[in-house]
Amino acid sequence: MRYGHFDNEAREYVIEKPNTPLPWINYLGTKKYCALISNTAGGYSFYIDPRERRILRYRYDNVPFDQGGRYLYIRNNKNGDIYSPTWQPVQKKLEKYECRHGLGYTQIASLYKNLKTKITYFVPLDENLEIWKVEIENKDKKEQDLTLFSYVEFCLWDAVGDSTNFQRTWSIGTAHCEGSTIIHDTMHGNWVDDLAFFGTSESIDSFDCQRKEFLGNHGYNSLAKPKAVIDGQCSNSKAVGWAPIGSHCIKIKIKGEQKKTLFFVLGVAKGATKAKSLVKKFTNPKNVDIEFEKLKKYWQENLSNFQVKTPDPDVDSMLNIWNQYQCMQTFNWSRYASYYEAGIGRGMGFRDSNQDTLGFVHIIPNDVRKRILELASIQFEDGDTYHQYSPITGKGSLYGYSDDHLWLIISTVNYIKATGDWGILEENVPFSKKEIMVPAQRGHHNYIEQESKDNKKEKIKKASLYEHLKRAILFSWKNIGPHGLPKAGFADWNDCINMIGPKDQAESVFTAELLVYAGREMIKVSSHKKLKKDKESYENIVAELASLVEEYCFDGEWYLRAFDDESKPLGTKKDKEAKIFLETQPWAVISQVASGNSAKKCMDSVSNYLDTDYGIKLLHPPFSKYRPELGEISTYPKGLKENGSIFCHPNPWAVIAECMLGRGDKAFKYYKAILPSAQNNLAEIRKTEPYVYCQMVAGPDHPDFGEGKNSWLTGSAAWNFVAATHWILGIRPDYDGLILNPCLPKKWEEVSIKLKIRETRYNIKIRNTFKVGKGIKVMKIDGKLFDRALIPYFKDRKEHSIEAILA
Repeated sequence: MRYGHFDNEAREYVIEKPNTPLPWINYLGTKKYCALISNTAGGYSFYIDPRERRILRYRYDNVPFDQGGRYLYIRNNKNGDIYSPTWQPVQKKLEKYECRHGLGYTQIASLYKNLKTKITYFVPLDENLEIWKVEIENKDKKEQDLTLFSYVEFCLWDAVGDSTNFQRTWSIGTAHCEGSTIIHDTMHGNWVDDLAFFGTSESIDSFDCQRKEFLGNHGYNSLAKPKAVIDGQCSNSKAVGWAPIGSHCIKIKIKGEQKKTLFFVLGVAKGATKAKSLVKKFTNPKNVDIEFEKLKKYWQENLSNFQVKTPDPDVDSMLNIWNQYQCMQTFNWSRYASYYEAGIGRGMGFRDSNQDTLGFVHIIPNDVRKRILELASIQFEDGDTYHQYSPITGKGSLYGYSDDHLWLIISTVNYIKATGDWGILEENVPFSKKEIMVPAQRGHHNYIEQESKDNKKEKIKKASLYEHLKRAILFSWKNIGPHGLPKAGFADWNDCINMIGPKDQAESVFTAELLVYAGREMIKVSSHKKLKKDKESYENIVAELASLVEEYCFDGEWYLRAFDDESKPLGTKKDKEAKIFLETQPWAVISQVASGNSAKKCMDSVSNYLDTDYGIKLLHPPFSKYRPELGEISTYPKGLKENGSIFCHPNPWAVIAECMLGRGDKAFKYYKAILPSAQNNLAEIRKTEPYVYCQMVAGPDHPDFGEGKNSWLTGSAAWNFVAATHWILGIRPDYDGLILNPCLPKKWEEVSIKLKIRETRYNIKIRNTFKVGKGIKVMKIDGKLFDRALIPYFKDRKEHSIEAILA
């Protein structure tokens, strides 16, 4: 079943039915202000931090689903009929409905009893507010006498306290109305510097700031039947305690076949005077149109840095528009706030945020540079790092993950390859102070942090970014177990394999492979810096560790996953459950630990044991009962999350590995299996948005095989973009030029790529004339034959044409 279609010319996904299997959402905002909005106007907003600066309240497990939001009610004053032009929350059947999710904006249009509406929601660039442009058209020949009600429900800033500490929460909320602007000033000047505001372009008839007064019946009425809307009048209530809201009551008469446009502005400001000036500015139609065009131009220019034309329209929809757009959202918000992450616990992930930079350095290199240095400042002097940190305070939390610190190397070298900015390595970056962490009960994030008194006396030390990277390598190399492999710590990339025990001897094969990969990159970096001793040190680490992995970890057909605290191997042919894991197979190839024979064997095992119709599952067979020595991974039902689901994040690793082995058809099969746009006609199965990647898909051992969960904020976005562009299309930045080494499906005849990198544009055409998919026979640059598959970085800021024929 299909619920919508791609409009690639407009760069929009068009939803044709309001009752999608799950809320299909969009992210509005590019910097500090973020608004999540669903196809029926559900969602919430926050400023910088969704935990400490939540603007709108949202109930994740609400019944009915996806409430609250940014709602409008329209009442026919002649007969009292009410409806919602966005379908929610009244849910009356609309004669026509269409939601267009665009890049940084959402438009919801509907028709109900000769009343046509279109609401455009967007966040202007560099502003901490959102604009609702409401266009109402009377399609009848007779005048329509209407009352329009707006509705938002304010969160009391602290999202944790707002949803837990009700003995306090019910007594601190305040909101009032000044003119046409509702001011939510809970704790203003006391705990928060800002206030929230909700204003309109219209003179209002009345207003409500107290939820129970708007809903009526002491708040027992539902959002589908608020007393104020039914009565046609708000009560001019103020909020002093209980639940502050913002609702404007606006009387409108629209003559036959005439239109009316009005505006609402929701945002944050330092005071009421500033708030009202912002409302005045951004309810001016001219200013609104200017800001909307600036927003569209911003995305058009950014996406023009990479465009592709392939024989597969599903691929083009994702690579040209939605995959890049999703990469930007994961960069901005990490795994912090979504419809699945409540925005109250995780903060900005260290591992997550490093990986999120991989997909789009070509779009915002300066922002990526800043983020890398910010992440480096979360690292400790010993080379380890916090697992996550707050974007407001910069304070880190949780550590002990064996792989986290190594991702800083991968993000940094990826940035240097794309920009040529070797100078970033000389930037002086502070270290974070390491707080004492006390083991709690086994499970996810099983540590309690305690502040060290000694740390308070320590001065914050600084070192070059290169030194940070060096310490990351050495931390892993110094913390090794009985087989000479890096200790597993609390977990590695798979947060749910928790093998830490009293002996602290568990080892991670995945982290070993990652360390080899990072070490190979540091060999190149130290060579460039002419650091001979460092280079030799990295070479020794790589050689010794690669040998140990091959000696202890290859099980004849695939690589082990780990050794537990008793040195018992995990992921062997002898195991009845979890015989094989995905992660260590492609990374054996990517890190070049695997030889030619073992590389093919381990990837053949992925195909034989893990591949499904909807992607590659994480392990086989799933755990059937709890295994305390392995932790959280064994707590999930079969086929969900880390216990045998199709985890979309490591799937592109298999794509990369297959490309490295020259098996383009297999690589593309894996890529296409989880490609969101390829699931557009299977919405009743996949359920999540067909324009963005989700974290996981239920595996074949689960009754809902093929159902997606946790969409939008996932490392799947960056890694799938890397797999498709760097490896299938084969155009990837290196230190001295662009490597061109495609590994295409054999049936593809031609591919065109437009790439802007280092201020120069490259127009690349690849012809697969002989249907082999790989191996460049002839390459021309600007019409001249070129004998290398390394395109030089031109510094003239002009356009250059590259033509390659595969054979």
